[in-house]
Amino acid sequence: MNLRDLCPKHSLSRAVTALSSPTEFWENKPPSWVGTDPCGGWEGVECSNSRVTSKKLSSMNLKGSLTEAIGRLTELKTLDLSCNKGMGGRIPAEIGNLSKLQILSLVGCDFSGPIPQPLGDLKQLTFLALNLNRLSGNIPRTLGNLSNVNWLDIADNQIEGHIPISDEEGPGLDMLLKAEHFHFENNRLSGEVQAQLLSSKMILKHL
Repeated sequence: MNLRDLCPKHSLSRAVTALSSPTEFWENKPPSWVGTDPCGGWEGVECSNSRVTSKKLSSMNLKGSLTEAIGRLTELKTLDLSCNKGMGGRIPAEIGNLSKLQILSLVGCDFSGPIPQPLGDLKQLTFLALNLNRLSGNIPRTLGNLSNVNWLDIADNQIEGHIPISDEEGPGLDMLLKAEHFHFENNRLSGEVQAQLLSSKMILKHL
């Protein structure tokens, strides 16, 4: 699967609340993003009962960062910022507040710093793609709590250390029994791939 496959020419959105907008300082925003109501016809934004539920803004040449304000979008189910090389900075810990999030795709951006541990709080998440960024640090053990994840891709970053498995210290990726795809390549991982990671109870198709 190449970057072209991952980055189709479709549009999404980032939402804004009446007083504090996660997109306030973004550049190259779609011309339809006028005013302070993202449910008033903003391109790529989907809403239900005046609450933002989906933001799909792939390949829009957006520039900016995610701020802690993203954590206020508690009805959000899809967040796709893939293939916007101008989107970067750290992934805020507040993203862990999005308890209804099912799809998180930040493929091919310029995000850096660690993978936030609160990502493990997103129990509804089925698709997590953080590949092709500049993320560093270790794989958080908390990702082992993503019991519904089918796709986990952190390839092509600067991730270090080992792939965590569950033990007395906490959860590990061997707990992701619904995962069909584990993508870790082109990082700085070290140590052995322990047999426990590949449980016979898993439905893993690609590692």
